[in-house]
Amino acid sequence: MTRRERLRRAYCHEEMDRPAVYSRTGFPPGDPTYDRLKALLWERSEVKLGWNGRQFEEPYETRHYVEPYSEDFERHVTVLITPAGELRSTKLVSLHGLPGMDETFFINSREDAEKYLSLPLPSLRVGDFSSFAAAEAKVGEAGIVDVSLGLNPAGAVASLCGSTNFALLTVTDRDIIHALCEREMNVILNSLKLLLAHGIGPFFSMAGEEYVVPPLHGPRDFYDFNVRYDKPIVDLIHDAGGRIHVHCHGRIRAVLKGFVELGVDVLHPLEGPPLGDITPREAKAIVGDRICLEGNIQIHNMYDHTPEEIRAETEALIADVFVDRRGLIVSPTASPYIRGRGEDCYPQYEAMIETVVNWSPAR
Repeated sequence: MTRRERLRRAYCHEEMDRPAVYSRTGFPPGDPTYDRLKALLWERSEVKLGWNGRQFEEPYETRHYVEPYSEDFERHVTVLITPAGELRSTKLVSLHGLPGMDETFFINSREDAEKYLSLPLPSLRVGDFSSFAAAEAKVGEAGIVDVSLGLNPAGAVASLCGSTNFALLTVTDRDIIHALCEREMNVILNSLKLLLAHGIGPFFSMAGEEYVVPPLHGPRDFYDFNVRYDKPIVDLIHDAGGRIHVHCHGRIRAVLKGFVELGVDVLHPLEGPPLGDITPREAKAIVGDRICLEGNIQIHNMYDHTPEEIRAETEALIADVFVDRRGLIVSPTASPYIRGRGEDCYPQYEAMIETVVNWSPAR
């Protein structure tokens, strides 16, 4: 079975010869210590080559400027021009190559939300779709091309508001959050229809559902803002014969059935305590053969555990989830992320991959 066929079967909930094995690839930029790991993943794991499905949306008018902030950071300001007035967001950017952080957000109140809603939906420019065919040719039988739809509607709105503002507005101005989510749903649907009309697919992905899961939000919010506005997108993908992958950290036990109901085909990363609240075995008992589970080796284990420990964790994961020989992509919970430590985690990734590749039903 080729790596491409194995992933196809995983996404389609079909029986496989062995689990797939995969890692996200958001490596620290310009870090040669990860070169050997990149080669290992390309040569031996199932590959997902990313392709931006939102690249044909015309950007809104903005202006940018920089302000001094401290010895370690500068403030980057973005002003968004809307028909109803300007909106402003700020981000603190490190002067020493360290992670930055969002400081303020475009939407802080109902008035800000109404300004944002005054924007027309983005125009879609006539694009060159040949890069998708090039990506398909590049990945070949090593894997699939993953067409990213970016943040889901609720995740996009939460990123415009910030988590705190979003949570407060779901209490004080719930109707305006619904209006914003419906708007973002229509933005994604417009792009998706363009992609499908040009034969792009069949493997799609979204993220952002994690903004609306416990403990900050309960099941009611998950169904109101994730299931309600994701499902039309997922239905359109399924109607076209496509499949959808969702990335969602957090405590999802109380809302896992919601992912089933909205039609998610692959769900990553399914975390147990303390970062999450459900084990892969428990998740498999709930989703059965309706969702492929992608996970769950904690990313810090790839740096802190020995190869022997990773091998044991991988074997246990397979034993817990691959009971029906379908529905498992073994994967760390996130991309390799620690600058300068690519060689330190290489033996652990090698142990994970070898354990999966050498698995047999007799074991």
